[in-house]
Amino acid sequence: MPKPKHVAFMPLFMVIFTMIFVSAARSADISVISTVAKQRPEGQSSKGTSGSREALFVIAPDPDNKIRTGEGAGTLSASSALPSLTRKISAKSAIIQDGISGKVLYAHNPDLERQPASTIKVLTGLLTLENLNDKDWVYTSSRAARMPRSKIYLNRGKSYYARDLVESLLISSANDAGVALGEKIAGSEWSFARMMTEKARELGACNTICKSATGLTRSGQKSTVRDLATIFDKAMEDPDFADIIGKRKSYTSFGKLLRNHNKALWRIEGAVAGKTGYTNAARQTYVGQFKRGDREIIVAIMGSESMWHDISRLVEAGFSIWGDELAPAPAPAVLVSNKKQKPSKSVEDSTEKAIARLASELRREASSSVISGSKKYPYM
Repeated sequence: MPKPKHVAFMPLFMVIFTMIFVSAARSADISVISTVAKQRPEGQSSKGTSGSREALFVIAPDPDNKIRTGEGAGTLSASSALPSLTRKISAKSAIIQDGISGKVLYAHNPDLERQPASTIKVLTGLLTLENLNDKDWVYTSSRAARMPRSKIYLNRGKSYYARDLVESLLISSANDAGVALGEKIAGSEWSFARMMTEKARELGACNTICKSATGLTRSGQKSTVRDLATIFDKAMEDPDFADIIGKRKSYTSFGKLLRNHNKALWRIEGAVAGKTGYTNAARQTYVGQFKRGDREIIVAIMGSESMWHDISRLVEAGFSIWGDELAPAPAPAVLVSNKKQKPSKSVEDSTEKAIARLASELRREASSSVISGSKKYPYM
């Protein structure tokens, strides 16, 4: 059966359609480039000598000269710049936030609600500094004295200076001190927990609900790494809070040596201050501030099984990402491959020439097909 004549012209129609598409692409200022690859030392700063290569995928058009992710949504995030970072940490959720602008540089399940453990003591300490003077006496109730470790073993029925207890709370994570302070300020720990929730809302942490002054596991108590970073960032604006929580050790007026649980202060370059936490339900939690030169980041994790390993990786990544953010953004681009491509003087010119050659060949073959009845291009 002879082939319909219009079939022979189908290749020509395809060429015309392709040329129209290319023309539309050119009008949208789209160009084609190869994948951008970055050398990122594994778990180290950019000064390291070895590591793995990680591709940075970008697409266009982008008239505002903003880099976009391979998924095509939102501006470039750290999770795009370092796609393997999430696989390198054990935390259920994590965040790296720019300490100056508040911009999120990296986020892994940032709004996942979990028990916060002792990181919530940041709110307890901040409220204490806002409501009590250093020399205010704080009575130790039986309930406060019975709190489980961590604690400084306050004596039931004895009173202590508020400054001693807030330092015990923020440096040594003392649960007995936290309950005593809450009872002093609000009359009961439950009432104080409501104040903590209100304070969290005031600071912009809207997914945090407190049920204790200590972070010990309570039904309905929750927070997120985004909220923890927000709370800590605001708390560090209080000079007394920043001074206390950044100490490696301190002595109380009654001779108790307080040692900071935040090992990042002597393990990780640039550590300024932070608060650790742990319960069986929460696992390991942390929120802290780090500075290097004029750069500043806030790191928070929840549900970690290897806290210091996770924090170290996040901090190094955070400062690397910050450095990337300061660099000029590359020209708008479309991702076509993650394989290395040879550079070309003009991709657009080459594309036009290739299409022109293809169109010419197809026109000749289509003409020959009509004349001779060739079945080179079967019906599809």
